[in-house]
Amino acid sequence: MQFSSTNSQAYREGLHDGIPIGLGYFAVAFSLGIICRSSGFSVFQGFLASFLNNTSAGEFAAITLIGAGASYLEIAMVTLIANARYLLMSCALSQRFASDTPIIHRLGVAFAVTDELFGIAIARPGMLNPWYYYGAMSMAIPGWSSGTALGIIAGSQLPARIVSALSVALFGMFLAVIIPPARQSKVILAVILTSFAASFIASTWPALAAFSSGTRTIILTVAISTMAALLHPLKADAQFEEA
Repeated sequence: MQFSSTNSQAYREGLHDGIPIGLGYFAVAFSLGIICRSSGFSVFQGFLASFLNNTSAGEFAAITLIGAGASYLEIAMVTLIANARYLLMSCALSQRFASDTPIIHRLGVAFAVTDELFGIAIARPGMLNPWYYYGAMSMAIPGWSSGTALGIIAGSQLPARIVSALSVALFGMFLAVIIPPARQSKVILAVILTSFAASFIASTWPALAAFSSGTRTIILTVAISTMAALLHPLKADAQFEEA
């Protein structure tokens, strides 16, 4: 299938939109690198782990368990739970591809479904050109993996305050993803505010607080998105209007 004559343009747009994500990942991965070093990872091992596992919460949990000497089963279960929300994101992304998109492109995009990459991809109007996603991946993955490697090199030499300050970049990326569409749609704004409030309540409500953050995210995502879809259904022509 030929997506369009502007695949190179879509790739460049992805590169452009992926720059802040890559920079944010690089900063946040520093703290992951420090954890990797304390868990006995070499620079190459940490780089490879982050290159092949593009996830923050899941990798943080896995590396911590490895350092604690956990079993393979425990590591697998915790990683599965922490990353389960990406199953939902992958389902949503699959609906944004043209029906005849080759499986190779679907698998290529599936390699790096992260919160930030999903956010910029799902916010684009019309059908998703996988080359846009590849462009964003080209900035995000090197930022995450190289940040981890350099964090291992830096080790515990960085003061805790600096590591904490660098981690704030991740929240900045989330804001950059959600603020533009929220300014354009009152429905999206209401969903975002509802998500914030529900997430806080879920973290303090005993019935849900016992679950992991990943499991709570899945429960809230399904519940809030279902309510939004029922109360404010999106017309097909508005969803797939040409960019």
